Amino acid sequence: MNPRILALAAGLAVGYVLGTRAGREKYDAMKAKATELWEDPRVAKARRDVEEYARQQAPIIRERAEAAAKAAPGVAKDVADKVGSTAKDVAGKVGSTAKDVAGNVSSTARDVAGNVSSTAKDVAGNVTATAKDVADKVATTAKDVTDKATSTVKDVTERVAEAAGDARDDALHVIEDDDAPKA
Repeated sequence: MNPRILALAAGLAVGYVLGTRAGREKYDAMKAKATELWEDPRVAKARRDVEEYARQQAPIIRERAEAAAKAAPGVAKDVADKVGSTAKDVAGKVGSTAKDVAGNVSSTARDVAGNVSSTAKDVAGNVTATAKDVADKVATTAKDVTDKATSTVKDVTERVAEAAGDARDDALHVIEDDDAPKA
């Protein structure tokens, strides 16, 4: 895998973790996932295979080197060739195992990146939905307040008009009473 892409993915993951309010929880979740992946049976098997292979080949190489050192000068070339061949075999097998481990790590990194991306999308969706809900509730509350204020103004206007009419009628009765002949 390209080291730049891996560095970019790691940088994005760190930025995501540090940029969220729930950063610690996401960090702990990612750390747990990384630990889980490290302890994944496929990765653990690859590690054990490499270690076992190195343990198996070390005595063989040492024996061949000792035999070469003890052998006659003419045989030394043959032993050196065999050691070289064995070293090439070991290098090939180590390289193959390393490629397998790298492939497993790459696959695991893609899985982690996918999980991080999915989680980020879920969080963004939840935030958007919550913001829409809040906006709807604010709009509904504002409409209710406006309707109530309009109703209250209408009621007050009717009461003031009624009170003004009653006051006018009372004033007219007082004027009529004053104009009436006194007996």
